[in-house]
Amino acid sequence: MRSAPSLAEIARLTTPGLRTQGEVEAAVCEGMTRFMQEFMGRGPKDIRSYLVGDLMLVRLQGILSAGETSLAAVLPAERGRDLLKSVRTHLVEASRNRLQSLIEAACETACVSMHHDVSTITGEEMFVFTLRASPVVRLAKRK
Repeated sequence: MRSAPSLAEIARLTTPGLRTQGEVEAAVCEGMTRFMQEFMGRGPKDIRSYLVGDLMLVRLQGILSAGETSLAAVLPAERGRDLLKSVRTHLVEASRNRLQSLIEAACETACVSMHHDVSTITGEEMFVFTLRASPVVRLAKRK
């Protein structure tokens, strides 16, 4: 037997303009895809975002171009990997403010820090954004 909803749950369900967790995650995916297309020149093949408390995790798959993939394969393992990671890290660091603003707009809370890594083996890129607080989201309506 389910207990009666708390006042906080009722407010989350009935507050107009409040987005669900899925809507926040979708806004992050759309913004990150747009950023990658405009700033890096191409978008990911797949993108997923996960809101976990005060963390926003973003996983982009299929982000390496054909040239980057062959560069990583042709050069000695450490050299190719380090070169690609260095270039990607510099590009991301140069656009840190833009990325954090994108996350703040989608989550409606301040972004405290950003962490980033890219895998030359799997061709995926990970971003972890630490938020000042967990975003306020409404519960999704059950069907």
